[in-house]
Amino acid sequence: MARPAGPVRITPPAWLTAGLKPAPTPIPWAAVVRASVALSVPLAVGLAAGRPTYGALISMGALSGVIGDTADAYRMRVYNIAVPQLFGALGVTLGTLVFGQGWLAVAALTVVALVSGMISSIGAVASVSGLLLLLNAVVGAGLPMPEPWWMAPALLTLGGLFVLVLTLLGWPMRRAAPEREAVAATYRTVAELYEATGTAAYDEKRQAVTASLNQSYDLVLARRARQHGRAPSLVRVLAQLNVVIPLVEAAPAAHLRARLVGPLSPAIPAGVRDLADAVEEGRTGDPDLDLPLPERPAEKAVDHALRHAAAVVHKSDPDPYNVDDRLGRPAALRVRVRRATRAVLFSEASWRYGLRLALCIGLAQALVSLIAVPRSYWVALTVTFVMKPDFGSVFSRAVLRAAGTAAGLVLAALVFSQVPRGWWDVPVMVVLAALIPAFSAKGYAFQTAAITPVILLLSDTLNHQGFALVLPRLYDSLIGCGIALVAGYLLWPESWHARIGDRLADAVADTAAYVERAFGAQEDHSGRLRARRKLYRDLSTVRSEFQRALTEPPPTGTRAAAWWPLVVAVERIVDATTAARIRVDHGAPAPDPAEVDAVRRELRELADGLRASETLVEVRAELPGDESGVLAPLRQEVAAARAIAGPDLR
Repeated sequence: MARPAGPVRITPPAWLTAGLKPAPTPIPWAAVVRASVALSVPLAVGLAAGRPTYGALISMGALSGVIGDTADAYRMRVYNIAVPQLFGALGVTLGTLVFGQGWLAVAALTVVALVSGMISSIGAVASVSGLLLLLNAVVGAGLPMPEPWWMAPALLTLGGLFVLVLTLLGWPMRRAAPEREAVAATYRTVAELYEATGTAAYDEKRQAVTASLNQSYDLVLARRARQHGRAPSLVRVLAQLNVVIPLVEAAPAAHLRARLVGPLSPAIPAGVRDLADAVEEGRTGDPDLDLPLPERPAEKAVDHALRHAAAVVHKSDPDPYNVDDRLGRPAALRVRVRRATRAVLFSEASWRYGLRLALCIGLAQALVSLIAVPRSYWVALTVTFVMKPDFGSVFSRAVLRAAGTAAGLVLAALVFSQVPRGWWDVPVMVVLAALIPAFSAKGYAFQTAAITPVILLLSDTLNHQGFALVLPRLYDSLIGCGIALVAGYLLWPESWHARIGDRLADAVADTAAYVERAFGAQEDHSGRLRARRKLYRDLSTVRSEFQRALTEPPPTGTRAAAWWPLVVAVERIVDATTAARIRVDHGAPAPDPAEVDAVRRELRELADGLRASETLVEVRAELPGDESGVLAPLRQEVAAARAIAGPDLR
């Protein structure tokens, strides 16, 4: 007799709940203390001076600075905080000028949204600047500001500068510490990579190395001086970062060797960790390496790379003429400005995102400006945060924004119902402000939950509605999420036909070019290094885009999940290519050019097939060659990738 079926458990799909799981990141305690001081002190000063409105506006400006303080290097923090504040001041000025002006306010905010969306495509600082431009314009158009017109932008800017001053207090003592710590962290991830050679954890550790390298180069290049002689500490840090590249290049060969022969000697990851400590401590002197005698080409590559890195890391004055950033020197400022302007004005993606954001903001502002219902600036504010391109997919952000706002409103309701207004706002702000950097590291929903009660407490100082703010803000948030979902997501074809296949095809084509460069007749070691770094950085971006697509509803999320193994396969192809090249560099016979050409041709066909089809079709690739040659593992990886996907010729 069959047992009766138990109750069916209804669980939400993974793409819907992915962002509700907190990320396992440590709490940034320095940022926690800085946020508490930056947001509570202006409130206290405003209350003491009998100007609580002024204090609230300064705290709002400080809130923008706290949210924008995402860099590690001090020079980048100046740009990340100071530059967006100027755009924020312009935004609140424009918003104040159209406050209560009906259609004029709608038109003005729509144009501001278009500009904000377009400049957000330039880079990280421009993205934050565009965000503050639009946010402060929305706030200025929705809340009464103190007279005269210049007072609000001045107070908001003062709050941002207060955060900047607090941030720079540690500069004299930790001038280059963030860069050294980042480079040391990269060495430690490389040590973990070598420990994982020959195991299933290798791929995950290699991704961690790529992310750490990207972060370290971004930090160091952001501080790069135009004349090396003016910044000897920067020259040394950059040299120490550059010599980790050969260690990373040798890792795929070591991984292949560990799979065939056995694990590497523990002395190798221990030696890399010692280099990390030397970088972080600024230690110099003669390196002390106790490494086993290398026998195979992979072992020789690792030994050579590690000894070279040790010599450079422990050298107090590296040769400034032998420093190459592997990614190319940054162009002059006027060139970068000209490129950015051209990219904004003539980029289809820039116009498309700007128009999407403008449409959503125009609808939100029309609702609050023209229809006689008790709505507020919170609707447009919600649209702005949901449509922000850096946080993930629009769909998932709308869901997470609604969930985070609901949680934040519960906390705000407790504050408004239990805490009297006035001086009690200061200790409450100390606690609430501390939650912002602590929760922001956990995910977008958690950041929203932390920011919501802070904004409500500050805005209550301006409009004095108290507990009556809570439920209307929930309704406003739901309306804003609905506008973003319909006008910013459902109405746009790219929401349903994401170009993840095209981006992956570009990466496969670049991989084919890398194979050709790696075994070409013309030796170009520096060019190969640059090509490999660019390829891994591009693959990291592709991986991030796929992970973002996985949070989309079907069909985008389903397609991304089906194609995900191919992303991993392409990364393994790049690793196999690098391992083969390293083995050739250290004594292994070079492959037959016809064998190289066959691999390159298969990758080109794979790239063409990905562009021509939206479905995965298995292809059995015939790649004959020397089974004991250096390209044997590469041929296996290419065949595995072709077995996942190829051109649909039906």
